[in-house]
Amino acid sequence: MLILLLYWVVTMVSGLDFDLDFDVDVDIDVDANFDTNIEGGNVDFQDISNTQIEKEHIVGKRRKPLKWWQVFLVYFNFVGLPFMFAFTCWIFIWWMLTTTLTTITYSYDNSFGVLIMLLAIFPSLIINKIFTIPFKKFFKNFNKDGDLPIDIIGRRGTCLSTIKDNKMGSAEIVVEATPLSIYVKSLNGEQINFRESILIIKQSADKNYYYVQSYKTN
Repeated sequence: MLILLLYWVVTMVSGLDFDLDFDVDVDIDVDANFDTNIEGGNVDFQDISNTQIEKEHIVGKRRKPLKWWQVFLVYFNFVGLPFMFAFTCWIFIWWMLTTTLTTITYSYDNSFGVLIMLLAIFPSLIINKIFTIPFKKFFKNFNKDGDLPIDIIGRRGTCLSTIKDNKMGSAEIVVEATPLSIYVKSLNGEQINFRESILIIKQSADKNYYYVQSYKTN
């Protein structure tokens, strides 16, 4: 809970404006275009923390049996909500349930309390499912891509990742006083550092990210 609290405080204060330049290996078998966040089997921490898994990403266009973890995500409302939001709600409910039960049974300092903590995982998932249902409609009404229909080609922005070669990162641009987050790649593969000014050159063929280059002012 303390780690998650720190995460949300940093997110609210700085919008994750710090460079965590490492990759997390993931093995995700999906049928939809989930390569927005995944490049070569690696995905940045920023992308994991802010990604919102949709049902189409899991089910895909072809009808075939879902894997157990896909069923888990769909059933317990980790689909259709920002992942860190759903995850934080679950951890908080699990923590509250464990704290309450161990306090009532005076087992907060013995092995029985540990057993209660482990057994509380499943009911906390059920409670979290019920608790997050109203938020699904709330987040669904958001345009997760902000005002991307606005032409942003030729605009300047700030790179929020260190990118080079074929590595994908994130960037921020400001359109009519509204900050927008986009995915970017270096146009010529040259390294662009964290917090460096960039110029949006063109959009990728699949419209999932933009090619950018460093923008230096005199």
